[in-house]
Amino acid sequence: MAFIKKFHNNIFYLLIFIILIGCKLQEPLKTHGIIFLENRSKKLVLNESNKNDVIKIMGRPHIKEDEIDDSWIYLERILSKGKYHKLGRHILKENNILVLHFDRYGVLNKKKFLNKEDIKKLEFSEKITENELSEKSFVQKFLQSVKQKMYSNRK
Repeated sequence: MAFIKKFHNNIFYLLIFIILIGCKLQEPLKTHGIIFLENRSKKLVLNESNKNDVIKIMGRPHIKEDEIDDSWIYLERILSKGKYHKLGRHILKENNILVLHFDRYGVLNKKKFLNKEDIKKLEFSEKITENELSEKSFVQKFLQSVKQKMYSNRK
């Protein structure tokens, strides 16, 4: 009888152990871009670091701008699962951007780190660009109208 009771206790503890293994103590995160962007940006020294140093520390840039001035942009985005009142939707935990400017010799001369609050303060242009490539030619418009007339007579 004591053996059976001890056996049941062992099974109970085994089940509790298996259930606890499935629980995660760490918060589930979805990351995009370069993690620990702020820490890595602190390793870059103005007027000393060059493009090769930046690539060793940060990796290849997400966005390159060569037209106006040589600029590289790095992104970091971390999403977390919401609590019960958010019904498990993703919550933006961190949203960081690092903008690096280089001179014509490839030496870092300016860096700007933007966090989530700084990005909210940015203002964007309301201008709309026209896309001439997506406009249809006369022949395409004519054929489309003929097609509409053909299919409208089928009823």
